[in-house]
Amino acid sequence: MNSSDAPTPASPAYVSDTLALLGELDPLEVLAETPDYILSHVEELDEPEFHIPEGPGKWSLAQVFMHLADAEIAFGWRARLVLTQDNAPMTGYDQSVWMERFDGANTDAEQALDTFLTLRDWNMRVWRSATDADLSRIGVDSERGPESFDLLRRLAAGHDLRHRRQVDRILAGIR
Repeated sequence: MNSSDAPTPASPAYVSDTLALLGELDPLEVLAETPDYILSHVEELDEPEFHIPEGPGKWSLAQVFMHLADAEIAFGWRARLVLTQDNAPMTGYDQSVWMERFDGANTDAEQALDTFLTLRDWNMRVWRSATDADLSRIGVDSERGPESFDLLRRLAAGHDLRHRRQVDRILAGIR
């Protein structure tokens, strides 16, 4: 299953598309606003609606929430590595494999969303702790090569915007 028709996260097109979504927005503001954005958009839904996929081969809201929780683990880990190690290695992961292996189609939507919200709250401490000097610290992505902490933070925020759009599309199909 795909999260969208977007290029894979390892590709240069994914990076440029994700950064284009962010544009000139402040990544810290986007990261801080996403939990409330999602909560405000799904608060009226009934449990079965969380499991309606966007379309054939696409994710449901429950799967999006699971992915956001998984991505929060990955982005949080990467941020911590880059801030505490020189040229920290950052291993990639295949979101489709994680979704399949950990039974995303049957995930508990409330648990996945709660997990994302808790992890985001905890990770905001890390994102906000970065100094101007920290923004130039480098980690080495296993698929894309050297990336700065600033780029990592901007990709995390653009990733949020990508999935906000996905939530909107899924909701448009439900309502």
